[in-house]
Amino acid sequence: MTELVENTSSEGIGDLKAWIAPDRTALCVIDIQVDFAAPDGLLAGFGVDMSAVPAAIAKTEGLIATARKAGVPVIFIGLSTSPETDSPSWGEWMRRRHGDPEAESNVCRAGSPGAAFYGPQPQPGDRVVLKPKYSAFYGTDFADVLCDAGVDTLVVCGLTTECCVDCTVRDAFHRDYHVFIADDACAAYGADVHAAALQSLELNCAILKKTADIEGAWENSK
Repeated sequence: MTELVENTSSEGIGDLKAWIAPDRTALCVIDIQVDFAAPDGLLAGFGVDMSAVPAAIAKTEGLIATARKAGVPVIFIGLSTSPETDSPSWGEWMRRRHGDPEAESNVCRAGSPGAAFYGPQPQPGDRVVLKPKYSAFYGTDFADVLCDAGVDTLVVCGLTTECCVDCTVRDAFHRDYHVFIADDACAAYGADVHAAALQSLELNCAILKKTADIEGAWENSK
């Protein structure tokens, strides 16, 4: 597989500072929930490799703290499923892939412990968007939340890089948002999957930055 090449462009902190200025940007924290991130969550119970998740959560926690100090709106996005939101195509895909339509259909069930946010938690003033599928824009008021916040730029982090992060980033780009990904504050259940997803997103619709660069821009925004 082609190795992901880190962005080494030489634009200064001033450029990034303007691009992700607090008055135009929202921090979007995607799907850091018990079922996806906790050692006793549903995915871990399936034997999924969770080794990359703790580091991404730690980076996300720092990013959230910096965003709040800088006045950047923080939006927690989570998966919330129910029998009513389990579409026929979703169930059939599960059946064809696993031979068991129930294999992953109980992930992040609304009101269940597995759907709770894990690690960083929403605080007063943060917005929470619950979605029935991968993209934060699908079946939600996410677009209205962004409009109310008056932002045209998103900084995205969370889980998983190739799934809900990917789908949300692509939808945001198609809706004419400027999208930045904190690449070390995202994770997938495999380093190769994570790297390939980031490479595709960087080629097509997003700018990758380290959390330290984003935090530095926000810390110097005033």
